[in-house]
Amino acid sequence: MNQEPLTFKVATDDWEFEQIHRLNYKTFVEEIPQHQPSASQRLVDKFHPENTYLISLQNQKLVGMLAVRGNRPFSLDQKLPELDSYLPPGRIICEIRLLAIEKKFRGARGGQVLQGILALLWQHGVEKNYGLAIISGTTRQAKLYQHLGFVPFGPLVGTGDAQFQPMYVTLETFEVTAREFLRSSPARSFHPNAVNFLPGPVTVRREVRRAFEQAPESHRGESFKRDFQSAKQVLCDLVRAKNMELFMGSGTLANDIVAAQLSLLGGRGLILSNGEFGERLIDHARRMNLDFETLQSEWGEPVDVSAVLEKFRARGKPSYAWLWCAHCETSSGLLVELDSLKQLCAETQCRLCLDCISTAGTVPVDLTGVYLASCSSGKGLRAYPGLSMIFYHHPTASAGRLPRYLDLDYYARQEGIPFTFSSNLLHALRAAVRHVNWEKRFAETAAMSAWLRERLVESGFHLVGNGAAVSPAVITIQLPPELDSAKTGAAMQEAGYLLSCNSEYLRRKNWMQICLMGECTREKVVALTNALNRVCFKRRADQRPQAEMA
Repeated sequence: MNQEPLTFKVATDDWEFEQIHRLNYKTFVEEIPQHQPSASQRLVDKFHPENTYLISLQNQKLVGMLAVRGNRPFSLDQKLPELDSYLPPGRIICEIRLLAIEKKFRGARGGQVLQGILALLWQHGVEKNYGLAIISGTTRQAKLYQHLGFVPFGPLVGTGDAQFQPMYVTLETFEVTAREFLRSSPARSFHPNAVNFLPGPVTVRREVRRAFEQAPESHRGESFKRDFQSAKQVLCDLVRAKNMELFMGSGTLANDIVAAQLSLLGGRGLILSNGEFGERLIDHARRMNLDFETLQSEWGEPVDVSAVLEKFRARGKPSYAWLWCAHCETSSGLLVELDSLKQLCAETQCRLCLDCISTAGTVPVDLTGVYLASCSSGKGLRAYPGLSMIFYHHPTASAGRLPRYLDLDYYARQEGIPFTFSSNLLHALRAAVRHVNWEKRFAETAAMSAWLRERLVESGFHLVGNGAAVSPAVITIQLPPELDSAKTGAAMQEAGYLLSCNSEYLRRKNWMQICLMGECTREKVVALTNALNRVCFKRRADQRPQAEMA
């Protein structure tokens, strides 16, 4: 048996639909004589335009499929008068049809195909808020369906060798009875395509994936250089910066480069910290042996700008040579009062440096008046991780005093490409930021975040920094002591959602994060809130003392 990996997805491309029509013919004409043969050997389902097809592929070969549809009338409406009289009331219903697996995949590998498709089915049902699924199950697979929680109802439908048993399953029953079956899915989790609400890596658009998959090209080629400069210009325009350089590495590298540039200035600096990423800036500065002071606030509390002013007044003249902070403290989602810091630094001739890794691409960013700002490709810019960047406005100089990889001036003098550069990552980044209506993206993210925050508070969750200036792309939940953030995150992953909970600092604080940095829809956010309520309040009820529950 061919052991090439299987992939699971929702069908979107014409070649996928063509293979669906042919597998449909093989299964429901040649194998189960439900339809008449035809010379074309393809069967287009009568509900094809309304179907969502959940499919399994191996090397672009369709090996299994399942169709889901939520529009009435269903096919069972036409076979069973008064269909709703057989069903539990008050549910949003979908119909599942056309389960088919290629014959050569029906052995041990067939179990993997079915597991992956059913995992997709669960995720799709949660996203659509379906509460009940109905099927016409072939009688030869009745035991499998009942094992998965399906309940037979009504008389058999169909004729001759094509007889089917109407069945239904509720969402909560499917979750319980199918859990062990799905747990051994080839994706090693409940859902092979869990919805991504991580701060990174984020879900990327199809055109970004396609750009990444182009054949690699030389970083010395003229075509590459044109694309390189084009991407830089789009990014400079996005944040209103005069210049920028791109680097092969994560945001950590970009912050090391900022620290290296500050080492050339002399004078004493000030670093602001109110969370994990402010603490990391302090560590960058220590490792570069910078001369600096710190102003540290409680985690989850906004930076106190009045305290910053007091620091500057107490120092007198000469003022601090530089001030460095995170524009967004990603551990909590809190934003710093950037306009106030800009004004203060302009008045005192202090060079303002920012970590914009979590803000570029998620909120409007204006770097006018900012000396250095770091960013990365794998968060709000919605490309793959692996590239970082520094924005700046001033002429560079280093006199060869820094390591080559940390020398901003060396990059600038080499037109930004002194070393080998991945064309795949560059093309993906360029595809991610070209032709984006940023104004619309920022507005949609803000509206979605406001809606989600309101729903979470209504459900009884405590949000870190609520009421302060926060990034719409980072929502941090302080879980109660009886809910462990790592275990809750694992339960959410089984339910089909990837939340940020595994970082050491989040575990220590018992925080969990929902991030809206990648591709996201309101439909998925609504489904997320439903799943989070089910998981958290069920776990809280399960952990209450028995006396309290009595």
